[in-house]
Amino acid sequence: MNTTSKQSGRFIAIIAMMFIYAMISFVTNLAAPIGVIWKNQPELMGSNTLGMMGNMMNFLAYLFMGIPAGKMLIKIGYKKTALAAIAVGFVGVLVQYLSGFPVGLTGFWVYLLGAFICGFSVCMLNTVVNPMLNLLGGGGNRGNQLNLIGGTLNSLAGTLTPMLVGALVGTVTKDTAISDVNLVLYIAMTVFAGAFIVLSFIPIADPEMGKATKDTVFEHSPWAFRHCTLGVIGIFVYVGVEIGIPGTLNFYISDTSASGAGVLGDAAAIGGFVAGTYWLLMLVGRFVAGFIADKVSSRVMMITVSTVAMVLILVAIMLSKETTTSMPVFTGSSFAMVTVPVSALLLVLCGLCTSVMWASIFNLATEGLGKYTAAASGIFMMMVVGGGVLPLIQNFIADKAGYMVSYFVPFAALAYLLYYAVWGCKNVNKDIPVD
Repeated sequence: MNTTSKQSGRFIAIIAMMFIYAMISFVTNLAAPIGVIWKNQPELMGSNTLGMMGNMMNFLAYLFMGIPAGKMLIKIGYKKTALAAIAVGFVGVLVQYLSGFPVGLTGFWVYLLGAFICGFSVCMLNTVVNPMLNLLGGGGNRGNQLNLIGGTLNSLAGTLTPMLVGALVGTVTKDTAISDVNLVLYIAMTVFAGAFIVLSFIPIADPEMGKATKDTVFEHSPWAFRHCTLGVIGIFVYVGVEIGIPGTLNFYISDTSASGAGVLGDAAAIGGFVAGTYWLLMLVGRFVAGFIADKVSSRVMMITVSTVAMVLILVAIMLSKETTTSMPVFTGSSFAMVTVPVSALLLVLCGLCTSVMWASIFNLATEGLGKYTAAASGIFMMMVVGGGVLPLIQNFIADKAGYMVSYFVPFAALAYLLYYAVWGCKNVNKDIPVD
């Protein structure tokens, strides 16, 4: 293959992975806003914990699919793994759509099944996209840069999803049903079907760097690398932070009686917009970081953003909910200035900090793994279950002690990430052969 063909194939592969990045966020971020609908059904009695169960099921799938997904990369390659994931995603969204037909708790259980199936899909897609972009970029700062650019599209989808669901739902009552957001589910199924067809015709070759096949001999495992093992824990707590901050914030704003902050109009729409703004800032952060990631190391980024995020959360916890500010909010038909707690605004700003964490942790944890990269990716995907576990714990605390107290959960997680960036990310196992 000549150099021009290689460059062309590499470019096509990068574009395809960027699109998959957006699909991952679109499907994942359906859980929290749809959870607002379910928690207000009479059968769930307004429980934040039960409202977050769809999110939990979505991420619980990672625990079961993470390792198998990593093995799929080795056995059938990146493209076939992506196609299988897209097909599974279509089925998962279809099941969520069907959950609108049964009555009462039966529909809720069907919805949870659909969320679980979608979790298998996004786990497989994540297993493909992260190592492939890192390897296509040649690792190091350039690999991190490609993941950050892909993360920009991921954040765009994450921004639009809760806003769209919130605008369709408006004010949530006991009569609000999943059928009210059928448009979003139709879009999701169409995107999956279209992506499957398009990707089928795109020639994507597996990257050569770090490539492993069924004939590759593995003398060790990714667990033998200390920085990888600590990075696995980092992925677990990071995803819990990323999902827990906006997910709980959506509940906080949507629950007008809890906010006590003069939130006006359609609470679900406002809550969706505020949560969407967090993802919008993640988009901004990733977009900006994409230009500087080849000059600023992942470690420096992690130290900086972990520290800033901890300060923002601590101040948000300390502020009274009566301390308010105004921000522009789309109420379903127009934009209006709506009063929200200052603490909500500070939590939204955390999106700028979390924007660079996923790519940075993945980059730091896989640096120098060589042939163990695919296996490590599967382990990382398994630990994405943290995006279900930590928000569930956070919302259990929110039910018992209040929304702001619950934010000590992401605060503690960020403290660990700061430790990892300062000390834990150093590769002390360079004596292990990786070729």
